[in-house]
Amino acid sequence: MTSAATPRHHEFATLADQVAGLGQGTVTAVQLTERALADARASQPVLNAFRLLREDEALAEAAEADQRRARGDHGPLLGVPIAIKDDVDLAGLPTAFGCPGEFPPAAVDAPAVARLKQAGAVLIGKTNTPELGQWPFTEGPAFGATRNPWQPEHTPGGSSGGAAAAVAAGIVAAALGSDGAGSVRIPAAWTGLVGIKPQRGRIPTDGELFHGLTVLGPLARTVGDAAALLDVTAGTGSAFQAAARREPGRLRVGLSTRIPFTATKTRLDPVVEAAVRDTAERLAGLGHEIVPVEPDYGLIGLTFLPRSLAGVRDWTRRVPEFAALDPRTRSNAQHGGLLAGPALKLARALEPLLRRRIGAVFGGVDVLLTPTTATPPPAVGSFDGLTGWQTDQAMIAACPYAWPWNVLGWPGVNVPAGQTAGGLPLGAQLLGPSHAEERLISLAAQLEEVQRWPDLHPPRAW
Repeated sequence: MTSAATPRHHEFATLADQVAGLGQGTVTAVQLTERALADARASQPVLNAFRLLREDEALAEAAEADQRRARGDHGPLLGVPIAIKDDVDLAGLPTAFGCPGEFPPAAVDAPAVARLKQAGAVLIGKTNTPELGQWPFTEGPAFGATRNPWQPEHTPGGSSGGAAAAVAAGIVAAALGSDGAGSVRIPAAWTGLVGIKPQRGRIPTDGELFHGLTVLGPLARTVGDAAALLDVTAGTGSAFQAAARREPGRLRVGLSTRIPFTATKTRLDPVVEAAVRDTAERLAGLGHEIVPVEPDYGLIGLTFLPRSLAGVRDWTRRVPEFAALDPRTRSNAQHGGLLAGPALKLARALEPLLRRRIGAVFGGVDVLLTPTTATPPPAVGSFDGLTGWQTDQAMIAACPYAWPWNVLGWPGVNVPAGQTAGGLPLGAQLLGPSHAEERLISLAAQLEEVQRWPDLHPPRAW
């Protein structure tokens, strides 16, 4: 597959652009890092994408990268500025995961961070996330509200909202987020990015996250960039980048707009449905067969809650000020304590059955295409003042599509799917069975060639 190698202004240079510029000597790592830090500082009063910036350390790492390159070193991300979500340990900085209070600095890097550093990436800072990644909006008493670069009165989504805002705004070309119920794919959809939720275990973590629901994953403006970050953090060489350059072949794509079972009222916004069906038409135009399907989700939601809420309970044991947490977090932690026994064991035991039942859809199709969210991005503050139950209802109404793949542990990729009439991004999911990342990445890259979403940029009014 050929790549669309259109030169881009440095404000929205891709990861590939930056690596090429560094290799050609047209830019230095220090220059790239100074630009990224300056943009992060300038955008912060408006977008509030970052919880912490590490200016001195990043500039020192950039200077070292330039020296390494002068000595002939060519690490895959050598000298490229990257951001990481504030649920991943970075030695010397606290990991607050959106919570208030004074957290101790992490003693060692998380495995994915160690791989980023080994590849030469310059880590400019940690991005905002709601408390313990619970919600598809990035707002909280510890840091305020993170805003969408396309329209700052709207949320960028969550829980990797700060990472998505930083990439969409052109502050960094790519960022590492995490996805426990759509937390990479949802903000990618609402900010016009590619977001990859890889197979569970693909990117190493320090132990299982949220009882197997949560994985780390990249956000970027292009499929190739997301694949490059996935290759580095997964330790897969260039396997996923090769997939992004490879034709996927003719595939049977199952189109489904069916909402998995929820106990709350949900409805697919017609604007989102039209965008997903347009994506299906584009895929048909590329030679793929589109097949209407209805995956048998059953009562999968009943197995999600024990794992999610017990994970919240586990994390709250690490916070310095439990009483300072959002009341909804405290309530979720208490419920998690109640569900952490037999209900949690049953939820995990049912996973193989759910894989067989839902995975049966892949007996007839190669890839599943669904909406990423049911609605466009809500306004900032839409969830303020709601009770826990009201928040859950509003959250599920907006985002009922992503979380089943966290239960299954299988890969999914958000691709941009156009915009609302008002200019807010929308997304669609390409979902696969176990270990199907390469197929999904190849298909997403082919779609990118005709959709050309990397050419669309939000204003940099900040």
